[in-house]
Amino acid sequence: MKTYKELGVKDEFIKALKEINIETPTEIQEKAIPFLIEDRTDFIGQAQTGTGKTIAFGIPLLQAIDNNDSRIQALILSPTRELCQQIAKQLFKLTKFSNKIFIESVYGGEKIEDQIRALSRPTHIVVATPGRLIDLLDRKAIDLSQVETIVLDEADEMLSMGFKDELENILRHTTGSRNTWLFSATIPENLKAIIGKYMDTDAYKVEINKRNIVNSSIEHQFLTCDPRHKFESLVQFLNVQGGDSGIIFCRTKTDTQDLVNKLLSKNFVADAIHGDLQQREREKAMRAFKKHKIQLLVTTDVSARGIDVDDLCFVVHYNLPEKLEYYTHRSGRTARAGKKGVSLSIIDAKETRRIRQIEQALNIKFKRISEK
Repeated sequence: MKTYKELGVKDEFIKALKEINIETPTEIQEKAIPFLIEDRTDFIGQAQTGTGKTIAFGIPLLQAIDNNDSRIQALILSPTRELCQQIAKQLFKLTKFSNKIFIESVYGGEKIEDQIRALSRPTHIVVATPGRLIDLLDRKAIDLSQVETIVLDEADEMLSMGFKDELENILRHTTGSRNTWLFSATIPENLKAIIGKYMDTDAYKVEINKRNIVNSSIEHQFLTCDPRHKFESLVQFLNVQGGDSGIIFCRTKTDTQDLVNKLLSKNFVADAIHGDLQQREREKAMRAFKKHKIQLLVTTDVSARGIDVDDLCFVVHYNLPEKLEYYTHRSGRTARAGKKGVSLSIIDAKETRRIRQIEQALNIKFKRISEK
């Protein structure tokens, strides 16, 4: 296993990595960083959630920035505001010992006028959600003409959230000599179409765990029960977990809020994140969860993007996801940073066939558990 120095990372960034207790490169970092530092061409990195992709593209971006040029030189697109905030925060931490690099994040849920004012200052890297970036482009409030690198992070999720038109619009705005770096847990057909249209045909590709796109440190379990007893089964599971932190996934916003209310009635410390909440309410719940002031976070698939908690012990699929790739993203919330985790699906007997389909498609094995 190579060191960050052997990968070509400069001393000031190695020092910043040590400051946040990161000393050993992950597999995606070991394979991506040297190439992205040296070759500066189109790149496709397929790796599961929680494998250190932000550092894999972040360090090469930071090392390429020209501090004497105050214009936007790199653009990072991600599916949600939570993930935008997370990426910008990590990049900022990496610049602690380097020459000043200015990073701005722009996303919905905040006043666009404030973001326009922030972008009027020197800005080297912009982290954005597709929708808000289109708003800024329409207002001619952002200049992407000098962008040398565009990163599509969680690209499959951006497409599954309906951002295809926005992505194509943005890619058209940044055509020219720029490089495109795409990172994704899965490469579905609609993403292959974008790759074929906007990326070099000889783009360098790295696949981590090609036969196992779901983190191998996760133990996949399922429990069958009568739908009328689903909540009781969940409570039994949670009691076994003690005070460990976890995320529970529901299919709809209504289901999410209803489940939180039922958990609170059983004296669990829980909160919800879903699309009907104000941004400040979502951020308040996330802060409390990350600081372990609440044990359980109940959420929908869309709202869960950007949740990055190293000590997350389990995820529960209270409802199975509608799309296969959502199972990968959901499960990837646990077993991060080399730790173990549990992914439990609570189903009725009719859904057992769906479990077998997930096993076959993702090359994983479920363990059937019984109610206590």
